[in-house]
Amino acid sequence: MYSISNRATLTLQLSWTPHSWIFSGETINLRCEIQRGRDNKWTYEWSPDNLNTPTAHSEYRIVSATEAHSGEYRCKGRRDSYSSTEWSDAIELTVSSNRPKAELRADDRDIPVGGSVTLTCSVNPSSAGWKYFWYRGEKTSEPLTTQLSAGPISVSHGGVYWCRGGRGEPVHYTEYSDPITINKNVHNKAVVTLRPNWSEIYRGERITLRCEIHGGGYNKWTYEWTKDNLNTPTTSNEYRIISATEAHSAEYRCKGRRDSYSSTRWSDVITLTVSSNRPKAELRADDRDIPVWGSVTLTCSVNPSSSGWKYFWYRGEKTSEPLTTQLSAGQIRVSEEGVYWCRGGRGEPVYYTEYSDPITINKKVHNKAVVTLRPNWSEIYRGERITLRCEIQGGGDNKWSYEWSPANLKTPTTHNEYRIISATEAHSAEYRCKGRRDSYSSTEWSDPIKLTVSDKPRPVLTVSPSWLSAGASVTLTCSVKDQSAGWRFYWYKTVPDPSNNSYSIELLPGNSSGTEQDSYIVHGQTHTAGYMCRAGRGDPVSYTDLSEPEFVWSADFHSSASLTVSPDRAQHFTSDSVSLSCEGNSTEWRLKRLTTDNRYLSDCTTWGTMTGSTCNIKTSWRSDAVYWCESGSGEFSNAVNITIQDKNMILLSPARPVTEGESVSLSCKLRSQTFGSTVFFYHNEKLIQNDSRWDLNISAVSKSDEGFYKCQHWRRESAQSWMSVQAVSRPESSSFPVPLIVGLVCGIVLVLLLLLLYRYRPSKDTCFNRPIQFESSNAEQNEAQCNEYSSPQHGDVCLYESVKHSEDTENGGSQDVTYSLLELKNIRKKGKQHTPEETSIYSNVGTGAADDNLLYAQVFTHDKDKGKKKKGKSAPAATDETVYSEVKAGSSLGL
Repeated sequence: MYSISNRATLTLQLSWTPHSWIFSGETINLRCEIQRGRDNKWTYEWSPDNLNTPTAHSEYRIVSATEAHSGEYRCKGRRDSYSSTEWSDAIELTVSSNRPKAELRADDRDIPVGGSVTLTCSVNPSSAGWKYFWYRGEKTSEPLTTQLSAGPISVSHGGVYWCRGGRGEPVHYTEYSDPITINKNVHNKAVVTLRPNWSEIYRGERITLRCEIHGGGYNKWTYEWTKDNLNTPTTSNEYRIISATEAHSAEYRCKGRRDSYSSTRWSDVITLTVSSNRPKAELRADDRDIPVWGSVTLTCSVNPSSSGWKYFWYRGEKTSEPLTTQLSAGQIRVSEEGVYWCRGGRGEPVYYTEYSDPITINKKVHNKAVVTLRPNWSEIYRGERITLRCEIQGGGDNKWSYEWSPANLKTPTTHNEYRIISATEAHSAEYRCKGRRDSYSSTEWSDPIKLTVSDKPRPVLTVSPSWLSAGASVTLTCSVKDQSAGWRFYWYKTVPDPSNNSYSIELLPGNSSGTEQDSYIVHGQTHTAGYMCRAGRGDPVSYTDLSEPEFVWSADFHSSASLTVSPDRAQHFTSDSVSLSCEGNSTEWRLKRLTTDNRYLSDCTTWGTMTGSTCNIKTSWRSDAVYWCESGSGEFSNAVNITIQDKNMILLSPARPVTEGESVSLSCKLRSQTFGSTVFFYHNEKLIQNDSRWDLNISAVSKSDEGFYKCQHWRRESAQSWMSVQAVSRPESSSFPVPLIVGLVCGIVLVLLLLLLYRYRPSKDTCFNRPIQFESSNAEQNEAQCNEYSSPQHGDVCLYESVKHSEDTENGGSQDVTYSLLELKNIRKKGKQHTPEETSIYSNVGTGAADDNLLYAQVFTHDKDKGKKKKGKSAPAATDETVYSEVKAGSSLGL
């Protein structure tokens, strides 16, 4: 077989593309063309072979296509039996069994006044070669025009429009499109109105929607509405809703129609919202109490706010006839007491809201209510019992019931008292009351009384003095907030309990029921002690918290508990090692400290290391504090005031008391160098030494040397330290046989007194000066001497009798002095509960300065009732009368 150079080309009729859709029934022409061929004696072959087409023909014609014609078509030209062209490129035909349907679209369904709308026709699925045919009215009418493409047409007449496509020869038509109705708008305007024109509609209300045509002149309108389910005749311009439901909530529009294809535009939308809940009226009153000869204002409204309501007012029962109506949310004024209601209504027939909640209006009477508080304390504390009482003034009618505010008092309204058994912070409020005669008449509310309940106060205890002189009195003062409000004060002594690291308390004598005074005097305190106080008031008594413990310190030692310091001085450098030791009748000790700057109470475990009964202080930081020991048996030791300094200079002074008559040395010490110039020593801020010595030596210390000491060098100054001086105690009572002593001393005393009274003129006073030298006396020493023999708290009377000899110039001006001291102590009458005190006589006779030997005699003069017992008690042993006689030997007496 010989292939020639000519080329066969297969073409499809018109402008159809090789892959265009062919529809069942169409006529199709396939043509085979030979390129570069001048010889016209070609024969043709076709593929597929079953085309049944004469080979001498260059065209293949399908008169009415079916699905069987779908396939790939090719052709070639043949010159003779042995020479031909190549096969042409294939054309694929797809024949659809479905006739296509045209699709019609419009850019608007309403032709505006003086305008037009655009219609577009197309065939889907898309294929080539279509012409479009347009129809108005019926599909069988003549087409309006044709288009060779899917180009749009413009129309300015209302009506029903159709289109279809066609192609081929003879023409093969598509199915008709769905119709489109094009309306022509007239110049009139449609408006929807709502009657009644309420912003919100409630379930069950009757409303009417109305379509109005503006700019008319044409009266034969029909109407269309949207939404579509209105089921309203098109000839009616009203849509009536007899009983609204939520289903009627929608947007509503309307238009007017002159004929089938001319109408107004759609109106603007009106939105209708139907609420499922029936609204409830709200009733308010500007006051619930009608003042005497006055009235109150009632206001009724519907919420949420909407229009058209009338208001109906009721007094008593809701079923009674309404009092009056108002055309707005207006107010009415009432001057009659009772229960009031209201409700709203609107529409025809009237649609009513729910009734409002009732309001009870009271009518005031001229009586006045007053709240009083018992006890009338300005501030109440948690746990106290108080009573509020409501009193009606200007009355005469005793059948009152009562109301209280706040309303949660849970007090019967017939009761005029509100009792708070145990006050809490929840009771803090303003309390008012009023009296009620009947259901609707009452007094005005009383003026409020403000009740403020606070936490229990903690009193503050102060002690004076803080440091004791032996046997001195200690004054305790307890301060409480609101000091004058009915408090009684309770006083306690603290008892150490080292096992629990706490204190127990013991009530001080004579205050089991408390004291009205905020101070209490402890007589004869000799040792370190701790005190606490608290206050109480009311019935039953409500107590405050206990105060913090306060201490009164004594530097005096006693055998049961004592504190020693090593090294024994009051001031130390921060680098020093200091140890404190507890000694006495105990195996369990607690060493306490109270800082003087912030009054912080702590024990050794906080600021030191406790080993057995010794505490080693950590001196790495500065502190000023008082230290003392507390024993397991509940006793306090002496107290020591210790200063730990970070300065370069301290004063070395004894930490413990020094005994009167001892020698004492105070030293000024620098941390790292010695003095090279003047050192100043001060006693109670008074300069007493300024030279190069760094020691202050006192050969025989006396009570007058007691006080604060400090030293200075250049611009350095030590801290102050207190040096305590302990007086020498006088001899204790002898146990010699009483009869012998009584006889001897009484005789001596009587003889001496008679001699003295005879030789000298006495000079008496309440307490005479005891002469130390011939022409001078020291009042302070004499006063101390008086105090040494008598205790002021016992009410003793101290008498001194001083007698001077006449001057003896021949013996060099020497003068013998004789003095006598009489101390009379009052004896309580028999039967008193207080301990009777002694009656003592002291006689001290000095006859010269040369010999200071002293003789003492002690005589007990027994009371005649001594040894007898009172009923249930033993008679005190302190009722003896005692006589002391001190005789100072001298030549004038021949002793």
